[in-house]
Amino acid sequence: MALRLRGRDFPDERTLVMAIVNRTPDSFYDQGATFGESAALEAVARAVEEGADLVDIGGVKAGPGEHVDAVEEIRRTAGLVAEVRARFPDLVISVDTWRHEVGRVCCEAGADLVNDAWGGVDPLLAEVAAEFGVGLVCTHAGGYAPRTRPHRVAYADLMADVLARTVGEAERAVGLGVPRESVLIDPGHDFGKNTRHSLEATRRLGEMVDTGWPVLVSLSNKDFVGETLDRPVGERLVGTLATTAVSAWLGARVFRAHNVRETRETLDMVASIQGVRPPAVARRGLA
Repeated sequence: MALRLRGRDFPDERTLVMAIVNRTPDSFYDQGATFGESAALEAVARAVEEGADLVDIGGVKAGPGEHVDAVEEIRRTAGLVAEVRARFPDLVISVDTWRHEVGRVCCEAGADLVNDAWGGVDPLLAEVAAEFGVGLVCTHAGGYAPRTRPHRVAYADLMADVLARTVGEAERAVGLGVPRESVLIDPGHDFGKNTRHSLEATRRLGEMVDTGWPVLVSLSNKDFVGETLDRPVGERLVGTLATTAVSAWLGARVFRAHNVRETRETLDMVASIQGVRPPAVARRGLA
């Protein structure tokens, strides 16, 4: 299935890096380094320079923490979306939210994609995406409420549940009027899952790719990487990039990442091994 964002078609062999820019004071990865607007704008500029195709702007920490209502989430995200749109008119801008109120204001400010990481918990969010003609990411969260952690969660067949929920949300979105070519599905690593579930979701990612919907993965420095290798947040890059390479080989299209340059190089290397990207330089044995 073709992928189309902000009026641009991305061919099947093109993998995209979605840079994470969180306007939160308690982000698990950087502990609020981009909470200030100027710091967030600098992060966007740096991500673009390092090869990001999209930026994903969020205003609420994914895990448990300080309560953030819709008004505060809008204050943190909408103005930044508008400023990024003014400074980078061709950049694809995503907003990471599960609330339709936030999605609406951010789409008015210039967002091109709504990244719903909590599995359609607010059914009106897809309607907002349809109204504005923007894209939508449909994520598997196992039916959990936003900002909650799974406790002894179990699935009879994990990937069957992932496919039923994400494809179901994708088809519903298209039925509401969201452009089919702008809908992606995401297995939701760590959302409604323990570490073994996230590893299985990675191993079986090809089953999602086989549905024909473009697949987005959010792997960057997550707990399943940390637990698999027994590494703290600041030491998870190697595990993240290994998972990125496997996911790219299996056919994922969009990669949400903190480390843009390293992710871009990993994806380029996989593409060259697959034979869909030539080496940047080819001198060896030719001189």
